[in-house]
Amino acid sequence: MTNINKVILFNPKSAIAKYRIPNSILNIAASIEGKYDWAIVDGNCEADPMEKIESYLRTGEYGYLGFTVMPGPQLKQAIEIAKAIKIKYPYTTMIWGGYFPSNQPKVVLDSKYVDFIINGPGDNAFPLLIDALENHKPYEFIKNLIYKADGKITKTIKEDLLDQDSLPPLPYNKLNNFYPLGKFLGKTYLGEHTMAYHSSIGCPFTCSFCAVVPIYEARWKAKSAQTVYKDIKYIKDNWGADAIEFHDNNFFVSEKRSVDFSKLIKPERMTWWGMARIDTMDKFKDSSLEIIRESGCKCIFFGAESGNNEILEQMDKGGTQTGEQIIRFAERLKQFDIIPEYSFVLGTPAATPEKVQKQIDFEINFIKQVKAVNPKTEIVIYTYTPVPTEGSELYKQVLEQGFAYPQTLEDWISPAWESFDLRKNPLTPWIKPEMIDKIRNFETVLNGVYPTVTDIKLNDLKRKSIKLLSTLRYKTNLYKYPYEIKLLQRFWQYRQPEIQGF
Repeated sequence: MTNINKVILFNPKSAIAKYRIPNSILNIAASIEGKYDWAIVDGNCEADPMEKIESYLRTGEYGYLGFTVMPGPQLKQAIEIAKAIKIKYPYTTMIWGGYFPSNQPKVVLDSKYVDFIINGPGDNAFPLLIDALENHKPYEFIKNLIYKADGKITKTIKEDLLDQDSLPPLPYNKLNNFYPLGKFLGKTYLGEHTMAYHSSIGCPFTCSFCAVVPIYEARWKAKSAQTVYKDIKYIKDNWGADAIEFHDNNFFVSEKRSVDFSKLIKPERMTWWGMARIDTMDKFKDSSLEIIRESGCKCIFFGAESGNNEILEQMDKGGTQTGEQIIRFAERLKQFDIIPEYSFVLGTPAATPEKVQKQIDFEINFIKQVKAVNPKTEIVIYTYTPVPTEGSELYKQVLEQGFAYPQTLEDWISPAWESFDLRKNPLTPWIKPEMIDKIRNFETVLNGVYPTVTDIKLNDLKRKSIKLLSTLRYKTNLYKYPYEIKLLQRFWQYRQPEIQGF
């Protein structure tokens, strides 16, 4: 009798172009390498990923499917394919991991076509679960699992974060057998062949609006600078990577590790980008920031969130960040020629619509202050979308104002909720349509005056033209009906990095 213990690892489509190395499922592949045979299917590389998955299932050798699922575009393909597989191949075991199932376990498991959720890192949980199912052993004591038992959601205890240097290396060569690895090294603002890499997991802070918090619970664990350098050098030497996007939630937690890595990577002449907190990096010495820039770090993403200290407290931003510091730090980075990429969240809950509008107006004016001290600052604008960090004061406010998530998995892939996942149209009862219009119109004008540097298709002539068209509106606060700017942006296919990446 043929064993059906092989594993399909699926990365649902998340990008129209410039897709990245599927690091999350590569981690799972590394965890079962040598124990169970596996195949990777990347929805970004397949015209028909369902057919590709079925080609494996039809062999009768594959019994397990692992999906990585982020909110937004990935969710649509994940739901449609998971449902179709469970109907056609009911004997298979469906295992989901990623931010969406970890934060929305009830709606996922109630669907009846997902059997288990890996709640956080799966380096131990995934292989242990397969072992238990294969050998008909109990899985109740495996950490980082969520599943249904007797109709009730069961969450096992969280596992301590593992020493990241002790984990097996990612099987890049084997990925290259499924898809030429060079396909994942796309042209971006950073370089001709940009690779994606995770050097750490988690974050040591507890922001109540962040989806990372319920999963990692203010924990952070990183690979050493030497291990990170070794991995990146391997990709560079074998496939020609010349730039790096660090997709860590918080790359710059440790000043020493950041500097050590910078010193190692500098001779490779690679350009790179990562994410950080303003109050953390503002403590870095000038000499450290100088080393980081000289190593090739061109741009750093910061969750500024708000220039209003009361809003920062409402968000439970933690740390010591203030509105004054946000402006001062943007100005400080000018001397090192590091571009700060600041994201702001507009439309947090308030007692009255007038207070919500006042907060939006405050943030618009604050963003203009940031631009005044450092025009190169990239601005990313989101509207507030609730994350179920249960017990947080902000989440209580959200519930009190009548917000509710979809009750079925299929509802999550409606156009309105897909926009919600991208934090562009939040469907929250306290944000009125006219408020959304003001946010989006200001964003249009702002992007006209200061087009993102990450849009590599936008030449100097186009940048000067759209800036000339937008400047009067920006200076006089005339944001309504910016149709002429929208027309140019649409015609030139203006790129928004928060939606489309670099």
